[in-house]
Amino acid sequence: MTIASIAERLGEDFLAQALHRDYRHVPGALHVTGLMTWDDLDQILATHRLEPPRLRLSLEGETLPLLAYGEPVTTRRHTVWHRLHPAQLHARLAEGASLALDSADELHRPLACLAEGLERRFRTRMQANLYASWTAAEGFGTHWDDHDVLVIQLDGAKRWRIFGPTRPHPLYRDTEEPPPPPDQPLADLVMRPGDALYVPRGWWHAVSADQGTRSLHVTYGFQTHTASDLLHWAAEQLLGHEQFRADLPRLAQSGEQAAFVAGLRKLLLEQLDDPRLLARYTAAMDGQSIGRLLPSLPYPDGVPADPDLRVRMTTARTVLTTTSDAVLLAAAGSVYEFAPVAEPVVRALADGHSLTLGELADTAGLSVTDIAGMVHELVKGQAAAVGELP
Repeated sequence: MTIASIAERLGEDFLAQALHRDYRHVPGALHVTGLMTWDDLDQILATHRLEPPRLRLSLEGETLPLLAYGEPVTTRRHTVWHRLHPAQLHARLAEGASLALDSADELHRPLACLAEGLERRFRTRMQANLYASWTAAEGFGTHWDDHDVLVIQLDGAKRWRIFGPTRPHPLYRDTEEPPPPPDQPLADLVMRPGDALYVPRGWWHAVSADQGTRSLHVTYGFQTHTASDLLHWAAEQLLGHEQFRADLPRLAQSGEQAAFVAGLRKLLLEQLDDPRLLARYTAAMDGQSIGRLLPSLPYPDGVPADPDLRVRMTTARTVLTTTSDAVLLAAAGSVYEFAPVAEPVVRALADGHSLTLGELADTAGLSVTDIAGMVHELVKGQAAAVGELP
């Protein structure tokens, strides 16, 4: 199914009723064929140097030492890395350990494509982590995450016991720890290939492959945005005011200190009184998101006017604004200005399509040379990449 289909299967009321509020289980939400296989995982483990915390084995909430499944290798240049030892890895997994691979979307394009689609839908960064288990042992124990997650079962089956939150919206750095979870779960369910499960931040859960079969699943973690983040960003918008750049009058008389604080309050309240403050913040975060950067070799000195050369954006979160005089694209931390005639080109790229320079030229009625010049500016800013792109 498409990303839109996943969102539809989560329900029309998902944004209003479930997002950040309640768990949601959707059997058969996605056709997972081609998304991630065991062979794909084997190839990643065999061809990348992956060390903790990127790759880790856990058993009953404890992370196993790297030497339990890898061996140190000293190179001719006197650097040390740890090579995965397949026989030891197999032994630890058979003993009940679970394997976790963080940021798998950076290593496997199909997972990245799904992440980018989710980012367009939910307008936040998504990180895909892979988990593999073979026994009923709980690799990570009963725990909560400091971010929302969307779980997709890829192969086999896994049991999820969900206990709910004991502290609303806990943070990684917080003023106190959440109390322990209750003894009995709110939900006890089994995930099978294609099933999706949404679990909000702070909800205690325990996961085990206790169905007599192996399990492979991916979780997409939502980057969290809190009121603290909003206020930090709003304060940064006020750096144009001298008072926000001035030293605090820590040693001044109380009257001067009170006047200083009153001035800050006035400026902050002007920001908070803007009914579009959240919309401005969201657009700013979208425009600053660097996405998944990708080089454009062998073209370090410019994009050639090759009609068969493919191009796509490296970020899924772009902000497109059109006026009578220009088309503005905020992407990967920069803002690009193009002539109105380029709008079809910019819109097609912003929508996430991978297209050839020739196809883009036909879309706008421009020359391939003109398109190559536009794309070159995006590539220079790391907002786009060219090549034989998937």
